[in-house]
Amino acid sequence: MQDNIQNRLAQASNKGEAYELSENIPRNPSDARTLGDVIHQRFSRRSMMKGTLAVSAMTAVASSTVFFRGNAAHAAPQPTFSFDEIAHGADVNHHVAPGYQADILIRWGDPVTADAPPFDPHQQTPESQEKQFGYNNDYVGYLPLPLGSDNASHGLLFINHEYTNEELMFPGLGRQDTFGGGDFSGMTQALIDIEMSAHGGSILEVKKENGKWQVVRDSPYNRRITTRTTEMRLSGPAAGDALMKTSADPTGTQVMGMLNNCAGGVTPWGTVLSGEENIRGYFWTEGDSKAVAAPYKRYGIPGKWYAWGKFHDRFDIDKEPNECNRFGYIVEVDPYDPNSVPIKRTALGRCAHEGADVVVNADGRVVAYTGDDARFEYLYKFVSNGRFDPNNREANRDLLDDGTLYAARFNDDGTVTWLPLVHGHGPLTAEKGFRSQAEVLIHTRQAADALGATPMDRPEDVEVNPKTGKVYVMLTNNSKRKPEQVDLANPRANNVFGHIVELTPPNGDHAATDCKWEILIKAGDPRVPEVGAQYNELTSANGWFASPDNCAIDHQGRLWVGTDQGPNWGKTGTTDGVYAVETEGELRGLSKLFYRVPVGAEICGPEFTPDDKTLFIAVQHPAADGAKNFKGFERASTFEDPATRWPDFDDRMPARPSVVAITKKDGGVIGAA
Repeated sequence: MQDNIQNRLAQASNKGEAYELSENIPRNPSDARTLGDVIHQRFSRRSMMKGTLAVSAMTAVASSTVFFRGNAAHAAPQPTFSFDEIAHGADVNHHVAPGYQADILIRWGDPVTADAPPFDPHQQTPESQEKQFGYNNDYVGYLPLPLGSDNASHGLLFINHEYTNEELMFPGLGRQDTFGGGDFSGMTQALIDIEMSAHGGSILEVKKENGKWQVVRDSPYNRRITTRTTEMRLSGPAAGDALMKTSADPTGTQVMGMLNNCAGGVTPWGTVLSGEENIRGYFWTEGDSKAVAAPYKRYGIPGKWYAWGKFHDRFDIDKEPNECNRFGYIVEVDPYDPNSVPIKRTALGRCAHEGADVVVNADGRVVAYTGDDARFEYLYKFVSNGRFDPNNREANRDLLDDGTLYAARFNDDGTVTWLPLVHGHGPLTAEKGFRSQAEVLIHTRQAADALGATPMDRPEDVEVNPKTGKVYVMLTNNSKRKPEQVDLANPRANNVFGHIVELTPPNGDHAATDCKWEILIKAGDPRVPEVGAQYNELTSANGWFASPDNCAIDHQGRLWVGTDQGPNWGKTGTTDGVYAVETEGELRGLSKLFYRVPVGAEICGPEFTPDDKTLFIAVQHPAADGAKNFKGFERASTFEDPATRWPDFDDRMPARPSVVAITKKDGGVIGAA
């Protein structure tokens, strides 16, 4: 078996050099201790400079498995996953393991509501987009029908629509250089209003019939949530604060829409939590962006990725200085009630939220984990004061308004200390600039800075294993970390490949103010010593990955990881994919490639049905990222000239973000023999 692994590894490409990944948000200026001194105590500076950290050193402090320990002296252990791994690569289509089928469930522009018009990419309007499936689908949440059941063939899907790619959405527009501060000369208010309607979320009733999933077209549950027209309520300690009040909302309790919603989670009472992530890019100023006040700078505002502030005053910080304080929250949505108003839960803090995974603690309190997806930002958890009542859904409605938000400090002894973001605690006082609990939460990042939380390498999705109680944190990358900033939880300078951290709460108590941590995987090519990658020795040439982002844990307790390399996938030679990762026993750290997206796309929202017989995947921005690296194409994609026309492969249609339903051809459990 080892010889076979060695042979397959030898066949792989030799690409593993460091590379720069897209900047997500300005660097945290906090001078909090990063544990670099501890690293220097344990390992020489020479060792760190040579290989970031020696594999032998990381074995001692992070995990018991490294890549290639040598030939096993006993029979190979049996993995919990059983499928034939697919190969790394990049092409115009998507690929799934043999024996499985990957069917397109819904695409950008497909009807959501019963009265939605057919999609015509050449005749788009805001009104039609409000009834059609939005752009760049991200998080996918499955909720069985009826409420409270475990129905695996009939339910509701909640899907985030994170952002838009104008050059791929609109004919004749071309590149607007929107992420580089372009002049937006081709953008009009009509196009911007379409973009605002394409953001938000979709709720769909879906049913599996004859082995195929279909959207129930005339369902009363089907609806769109958009930035343009969906009113939302602000709740919790920051609602009504002076920093939340605008000319359109003098009460500081109502806000129109949500922005840049990325990952999410399903609550035990049957609602969805949707995380507003990179809100900075939507805000605008006519002045000098570098001269804005410190509270704006800490959140990278104004980012000017979009020209919305050119036509809508609420996105211009000069005209509405508080509007940006009303975004960056966890939004709770009730998919079972088509008339419900989404609620922004300010008690969970304001940052670039990457979802919120919820678990009911043994004492009945609710705990929600969330990451702040940016370089040198923090990991958080919220612990409710109230307790979950499984027999009274209404009693659980406001559990997320009352409780304590914590930021994580990773200690050198392998423990985490959870630091409470509570007004009056430590430096969180009026004298230090925090006049109330509302200000602590509106300025969550500054509060975590003051407490000395550990700056992490882009903490993205965080999921709790229902079988073991362990928590998995995806740390996507951080090319800005310098050797002197290395610490045990973020062990590599210029960490362009990312890693996965595992948390173990004491006795399964997620509300505890401490826990243990260790590194499960350090991503990247294990054949390049300076990368310092760390996997199980049996991981194949196709099993290693870069930039873990989204993840899912199926109902058997198995971890599935989705990657996001951004525009630089060409440096690894493979597009993003879904990888099955072993977390226990002798195979801990073994990774296998199960599904791969088309060129330019990102993998998002892996979600299983209750029987683990369907895996829903969101494929975002096909043809967009790194098209210049695609051999034979090697230019930027546009509406008229995309690197791929997935999933339609129709010259009349552009590339379209889509949700995919993966099932086993024999009807069995995903990943099982």
